[in-house]
Amino acid sequence: MENNEQRLDLTKFSQRIDDLRSQISEVIVGQGQVVDLLLTAIIADGHVLLEGVPGVAKTLMARLIARLVDSKFNRIQFTPDLMPSDVLGTTVFNMQTSQFDFHPGPVFSDIVLVDEINRAPAKTQAALFEVMAERQVSIDGTTYHMGDLYTIIATQNPVEQEGTYRLPEAQLDRFMMKITMGYPTLDEEVDILQRHQENATLTKLEGIKPIITREQLLELRKMLRQVLVDDTLLRYIASIVQQTRVSRAVLLGASPRASVAILQASKAFALLQGRDFVTPDDIKAVTPSVLEHRVMISAEAEMQGYTVSKVTQNLIDKIEVPK
Repeated sequence: MENNEQRLDLTKFSQRIDDLRSQISEVIVGQGQVVDLLLTAIIADGHVLLEGVPGVAKTLMARLIARLVDSKFNRIQFTPDLMPSDVLGTTVFNMQTSQFDFHPGPVFSDIVLVDEINRAPAKTQAALFEVMAERQVSIDGTTYHMGDLYTIIATQNPVEQEGTYRLPEAQLDRFMMKITMGYPTLDEEVDILQRHQENATLTKLEGIKPIITREQLLELRKMLRQVLVDDTLLRYIASIVQQTRVSRAVLLGASPRASVAILQASKAFALLQGRDFVTPDDIKAVTPSVLEHRVMISAEAEMQGYTVSKVTQNLIDKIEVPK
């Protein structure tokens, strides 16, 4: 009976999910997989790292997603001279009351876009450590809690670009997923040009109306608990993560946090497909994005021409899929 009720609930949200996808496709051409993974991470209550070369619409994608959810939104442009107080906020002495008042920084919101996170030095990147892991900020002995919806979407250009600072592994691990936005296909690029030819203000988002409310998104997150996962699939997830720790091609394997992230993400991905149970295909769809930024490959594998992406996919393919 519970499952029937849940399926009825899913039907109620399926239309909103379709509306979200439809609205995104009106602004951004292609990138269907990226859209699904981004929505998956947000429903699974995880932070997202969007990576891609300049000009593939990373920032536009993040702003659009935030616009479609009826919630508070802030954008922080990371630069080499950005200080931690510029992100978290600062305490200022109030002459009238003779007390210190806290002025919250842009990190205080529901959805925060951290643009070009690898442009800021380590101390400013570290300012996000606590808020990403604990959903709270501690300043001058006082702790300030974030809302239930709190999500960080960060963008970064590939680390080979000049003037960037590599994110430390401890911070990368706090992102549930790293999603890579690639170049469009030839047909998609023609479509982009045609759209810009017809409408020069295409990338302005002022007219975009929210499709899902804050409460509805939080309700979707609660439904994750009711998504069914067979014990054989739990072992399947654990086996994939275990493989990253024993493979000779891997220098640093994934932690148990990665296993939990795969579980949560695969549940959210199943919900996006309108199902209340997880299949092996759901796990295979989300696992590369959960593992890619957590795994460091060995110098030997790198010299043989392997990339983290290829090694990760090989590890997934090694594990027998449950029937």
